[in-house]
Amino acid sequence: MKYVSTRGGMEKIDFKITVFEGLAPDGGLIVPESIPELPESEIEKLKRLSYQELALEIFKYYVSDIKEQDLRTLIKEAYKNFRAKDITPVVKAGDIYILELFHGPTWAFKDIALQFLGVLFEKLLLETGKKINILGATSGDTGSAAIYGVKGKKNIAIFILHPYKKVSEVQALMMTTVTDPNVYNLAIEGTFDDCQAIVKSIFMDLEFKKRYRLTSVNSINWARIMAQMVYYFWTYFRICEKEKCDSIRVSVPTGNFGDIFAGYLARKMLGEKRIERLILATNENDILCRFVNNGDYSLREVKPTISPSMDIQVASNFERYIYYFYGENPQKTKETMEKFAKEKTIKFSEQEIDRVKKDFLSTSVNQKETMETIKEFYEETGYILDPHTAVGVRAGLKFKEGYPLVCLATAHPAKFPETVNKVLGFSIKLPKEIEKLYNLPQKFEILPADTEKVKTFISQKAI
Repeated sequence: MKYVSTRGGMEKIDFKITVFEGLAPDGGLIVPESIPELPESEIEKLKRLSYQELALEIFKYYVSDIKEQDLRTLIKEAYKNFRAKDITPVVKAGDIYILELFHGPTWAFKDIALQFLGVLFEKLLLETGKKINILGATSGDTGSAAIYGVKGKKNIAIFILHPYKKVSEVQALMMTTVTDPNVYNLAIEGTFDDCQAIVKSIFMDLEFKKRYRLTSVNSINWARIMAQMVYYFWTYFRICEKEKCDSIRVSVPTGNFGDIFAGYLARKMLGEKRIERLILATNENDILCRFVNNGDYSLREVKPTISPSMDIQVASNFERYIYYFYGENPQKTKETMEKFAKEKTIKFSEQEIDRVKKDFLSTSVNQKETMETIKEFYEETGYILDPHTAVGVRAGLKFKEGYPLVCLATAHPAKFPETVNKVLGFSIKLPKEIEKLYNLPQKFEILPADTEKVKTFISQKAI
């Protein structure tokens, strides 16, 4: 398997190179040159595998330059610190299923990709003797998961930007209490979109990127998408086992379009009838919902909400979907994304909207509805949802329509105790690992939303 750019201006590259690339040199995103559609016989074989075995089989389609035995070792290493034997357990709550993606070290779904990416980085760097500096922006969970993926690892330094005082206290503490010398937390006086714009701008400065050997762990990194595809297969097999069904719907709380894009690719591989539709759930920052329902992909102000990891208007993985939507046409993708960069809006036709709706159903969920869902779902089932998962559950229930429904639980409620406690009227029990964060020393730098100042900081601290 080789990899290409969504904008067509990059020579084909191997998987190992994609791991360090982030953006393609032409400003596009890196995608595999083909998505295999699996034959029935192969799907039958995958059903019976453990999570780690399933990951290996799926990765083998996309990784041809790492030996199978080495890949197996990396997967084993990546998931050894998860608290659940099944890695991502599927649990029943009321008459829906919850796919629990929060059993990794930072209690959020990002661990599934970033624990793998951390061991992958270390292996490839030790092989080549190279060093890298990781640069990323976080709206909450990516930062801590990336930091926990690489803290203390050889030949790696990490710089993570987060919007100062605009992530939950637990999310901030998970980052700032990591004091390993290879970890730098930059609290930016601005929004997540400011952080993301700074990171993108630094990656576009190819000379700076090359000099400091910068690489990305944001969801534009292909290896992250690949790792996330696995749990869509896993949940499909587990639910069909229980329900004796052929077809499910999956509801995904969505901000950056990375998680749901992994679902879109898994659906392509499994066959579209198996995952009948993906339900794209947004909060009031609803650019993706407007795209699905009205063909309106236009930028608006970011509105801070109680589901902060979804407080995003520019979805960084959207370009990958556009590439496949236009039949893997790099020219059309490039024109569309350049137009958006200039005009901050793309309008899709009625026929195009109809095609999008074959992949996705979508609704936006406001804060009042999110709080109602946390409360009602707890009263009905005894299951406590975090605010992001509540958005997914609310949207999922709207579009269940007789299908077995699974909602992705993207974070443990203990990451958002302020909101959850207020809604439920009592204090939820915090896991001891989270409780102890409140007493640990912190290490972070506050910087203005200024690309040059961030560059100066990196140039002083990079390895």
